[in-house]
Amino acid sequence: STCACVEYYGKALESLIKQVKIMSIHGKMKHKRNKIFTEFRKLPGGILVCTDVMARGIDIPEVHWVLQYDPPSSASAFVHRCGRTARIGNVGSALVFLLPMEESYINFLSINQKCPMQEMKPQTNVLDLLPKLKSMALADRAMFEKGMKAFVSYVQAYAKHECNLIFRIKDLDFASLARGFALLKMPKMPELRGKCFPDFTPVSVNTDSISFKDKNREKQRQKKLEQQR
Repeated sequence: STCACVEYYGKALESLIKQVKIMSIHGKMKHKRNKIFTEFRKLPGGILVCTDVMARGIDIPEVHWVLQYDPPSSASAFVHRCGRTARIGNVGSALVFLLPMEESYINFLSINQKCPMQEMKPQTNVLDLLPKLKSMALADRAMFEKGMKAFVSYVQAYAKHECNLIFRIKDLDFASLARGFALLKMPKMPELRGKCFPDFTPVSVNTDSISFKDKNREKQRQKKLEQQR
């Protein structure tokens, strides 16, 4: 749903999935976008992590799966996203992840977009990759900060969803969401002010001590910290 989520999960997938080309694209990559898109089209296979910037007006041959991790911001965007696969007589699949409290979106799409959907049973024997994501955040401040930004942007995008009768921010389980983003601690943001999260356990590490793997960025950070002191 957001550029920050694309940045975070794109980096995560690069580390978690080997021998598959992972590329990321979003609206803030103004000059790089065409280059990335052209490169992806030429690949024999791969994964493109993207925002709605790729929902319409593009043609990528032989897309087998469109996975919609976040509910699209509008019903028409949902159909356009699905339309990236099974083009010109080909067969393909589209999947959207919904929470139980969001299931009325299925009826909404069926009426609004004449788009019937079938439930796909959850996969069994799923690997728990969250510990690995957490260790990545502990090892590099860039990853830690990307995760925090992604979470904040996700919550803000959810609050602005056009179907706010279905996607109600007051019903969001922030603790589960933070665990799903593999956060080391809860961020400070207006939507969480005054709330307690007994179901979320922050790491015992002082996150200020997490350094950037990029030595130049770390040098700049230390300089800023020194000035603040």
